Amino acid sequence: MTFPTTRIEAVMASVRARLNDRSWLPGARLPSVRAQAKTLQVSVSTVVEAYERLAAEGLIQARPGSGFYAAGPVAPLALAEMGPPRDRQVDPLWLARQSLDPEAGVLKPGSGWLPSDWMYVEGIRRGLRSAARASSTALADYASPLGLPPLRQLLSRRLAGHAVEAVPEQIMLTESGSHAVDLICRFLLEPGDTVLIDDPCYFNFLALLKAHRVQVVGVPYTPNGPDVEAFAAALQAHAPRLYITNSGIHNPTGATLSPATAHRLLSLADSSDLIIVEDDLFADFEHTPAPRLAAFDGLSRVIQVGSFSKTLSASVRCGYIAARRDWIDGLADLKIATSFGGGRLAADILHAALTDSGYRRHLENVRVRLTVARELTLARLAPLGITPWTVPQAGMLLWCRLPEGLDAAAIARRCLAEGVMLAPGNAFSPSLRAAGFLRFNAAQAQDARVFEVLAKAMTASHADAA
Repeated sequence: MTFPTTRIEAVMASVRARLNDRSWLPGARLPSVRAQAKTLQVSVSTVVEAYERLAAEGLIQARPGSGFYAAGPVAPLALAEMGPPRDRQVDPLWLARQSLDPEAGVLKPGSGWLPSDWMYVEGIRRGLRSAARASSTALADYASPLGLPPLRQLLSRRLAGHAVEAVPEQIMLTESGSHAVDLICRFLLEPGDTVLIDDPCYFNFLALLKAHRVQVVGVPYTPNGPDVEAFAAALQAHAPRLYITNSGIHNPTGATLSPATAHRLLSLADSSDLIIVEDDLFADFEHTPAPRLAAFDGLSRVIQVGSFSKTLSASVRCGYIAARRDWIDGLADLKIATSFGGGRLAADILHAALTDSGYRRHLENVRVRLTVARELTLARLAPLGITPWTVPQAGMLLWCRLPEGLDAAAIARRCLAEGVMLAPGNAFSPSLRAAGFLRFNAAQAQDARVFEVLAKAMTASHADAA
């Protein structure tokens, strides 16, 4: 992404952004030159020159005596061009691409998943062998609209372990956790609606909400959950339709929602039209289950989603939605309309792995390994002056503060050149107020070279600032 260097280019970038996010469709009248100048706090002549250049490019049209209008056709949806320009290192889409890039030799302590040799690969292999012996119907036909019944029954029992009451008819399988959130957004949102998210939050929430062309409002996150006073103020000021969060193990901070905060959030939600989407992706990493909004609420205005990509396999894709029955009916229709049938084979494989006798022991081993990895990672970061914002009770994620004066994006840029992919804080922050933070994945930070490269990058950044 290129950044404007002059005021004229800044005006042009602002207009392009509105065209790219389809705020102005073909034929829509642009703000007058004087109105645009006042909004962007530039001179009238600057706006005139910007509009004329855009007209020369064919993006807008001048109509004598009437003003300037958006030209057709509708711009293709370009997520990377929507919203204010971001440094490449803190753009959620760019970070996702780097995390998913299979380039050999690159260390990824900024990624959000376990190393492949920490996953339950043997269980997946046994599931594959079991699936290979299944009937031709299981191997070749579409899945039912709600998905594999035995897996939904298993999920119902697993949810009950977190005090979430959901019969199998209240559970629908999806292609992934991201697919689950996308379906819910399609189901409940219109372009222009407001959605609350945590600040910081899982970076792909930011990317996904761009695609739905909604207004995003961040609520500061604390070690006990969202700042309740700021949450109440956002409800009052913006009348949001949705709030999307993690409650078990929060991404990126690793924090845990407290019961008191959960009750206050639901009390606030009850006094509004807010619907809460609770992403429970990391549930299996907990030693003791944290409070679940869906449990307190009884799936009345809370929808819970999850998947198995963090504990079983990111290659065999399957997620779920647990919600009110009437909403599940509507979501099933939407799922059929957009993807027709679900992945039956993936559901069969994952059901076999989840019910395999070794899965419980696998998770116990992973939890122990993660405890050791978190402690070791924090011990290696401490001599560099990097400190945890909070010390998580479980999981792989560490949200850490850099020494004063250092910029996480600059550090990440230097480290990537040395083959170490980091996750700078502003990739997770809708307000871009986390420039001094990095998210570390303790499981992916076991190679000493991570800290050697990081120390070198910090030294170089200190020298630049001096």
